[in-house]
Amino acid sequence: MATLQLAQRMENVQPNAIGELLKFGADPALISFAGGYPDGTLFPVEQLNDVYRVAILEQGKQTLQYTVSDGDPKLRAQLAERATRKGTPCALENILILQGSQQGLDLVAKMLVDPGEIVVTESPTFLGALIAFNPCQPRYVGIPMDDEGMITDVLEEQLKAGLKPKLLYTIPDFQNPTGVTMSAARRKHLMALAHKYDFMILEDTAYRELRYRGEAPPTLKSLDDDDRVIMLGSFSKILAPGLRLGWAIASAPIIQKLGLLKLAADTQCSTLNMAAASLFMERHDLDGHIETLRAAYLRKKTLMLDMVRQHFPQEVTCTDPEGGLFTWLTFPKSFDTTQFMRDHALTKAKVAYVPGVSFFPVDGEPNHARVNFSGQNDAMIVKGMSALGALVKQEMAKL
Repeated sequence: MATLQLAQRMENVQPNAIGELLKFGADPALISFAGGYPDGTLFPVEQLNDVYRVAILEQGKQTLQYTVSDGDPKLRAQLAERATRKGTPCALENILILQGSQQGLDLVAKMLVDPGEIVVTESPTFLGALIAFNPCQPRYVGIPMDDEGMITDVLEEQLKAGLKPKLLYTIPDFQNPTGVTMSAARRKHLMALAHKYDFMILEDTAYRELRYRGEAPPTLKSLDDDDRVIMLGSFSKILAPGLRLGWAIASAPIIQKLGLLKLAADTQCSTLNMAAASLFMERHDLDGHIETLRAAYLRKKTLMLDMVRQHFPQEVTCTDPEGGLFTWLTFPKSFDTTQFMRDHALTKAKVAYVPGVSFFPVDGEPNHARVNFSGQNDAMIVKGMSALGALVKQEMAKL
């Protein structure tokens, strides 16, 4: 048998603890709050059936064929118009269609980050971003957060002390995993720092349209006057994740470079799925569908937070997001959510969540958990969170 000699970059591509823990989740009785799943009962199945029928039966000669790597021009134009209408001006040449925004994380890291260069993230940050960045072998610097998002004063102190990041990654709206939104003042401060210290920003807006309370701050891209922000968006949370469609918004030269990397990675996104998404935007009310999602997720979030307040010890806190899909539980520092999930939550309460430690780019903190409220129905939220809270009370009483 041949000796498999892996590239050095594979040292950072490893199975993670969460994947190992969730192998216990094969039990069909398990109530999972772990994934970032939207509510499948809210997928617009009839409208999607309509657009796929048209795309195949009436447009099949085009939609089942190859197309350009940048993505269907009509869909790109629609997304550019939509972004401009919602406050982030751009044109067709500023849009690249992606296999979900996750591909954007991969391509941007490949384009910008050499081994040993510094990537700044919020601490905690999206685990999927770390997985995408790791093969490029960066050094991470995590910036703490509060209820206004990344604490940009801490970032400024480190920049003044000599920190030289190549890239800063942020989810400013309903951050994954915490649900926190970066304030408008912090966004402006971050853009000023990026200009002064000359680093690029990757703005992940996968959850931005799922706002159900309060006024939306401006996107970082809308504040960008020197082409240093790359903004990612996705249909996964506002239409259906099975489409595997997202997009990048950036300057034309950046889009061209990312397009070359996409051509090397997968040639193009599905012509059929792009046509279906374009037809959906043309023939159906995407904004109306998003309003339905907002109302449903607000109800689910309110129910989940009520369950935490009713059934968990007072020492356990949770964030109260203005949108998105997650709340972030914080336990006393002596409480290990990974061990608790393995030894108690999965086996006794039949409940899964994502332990918080893996969301930290450096110096993981074991006393947190990310909980998704969008993927389960109301009855499962009540059943799962009440059972989980009862077990937490029992275990915390032993500490």
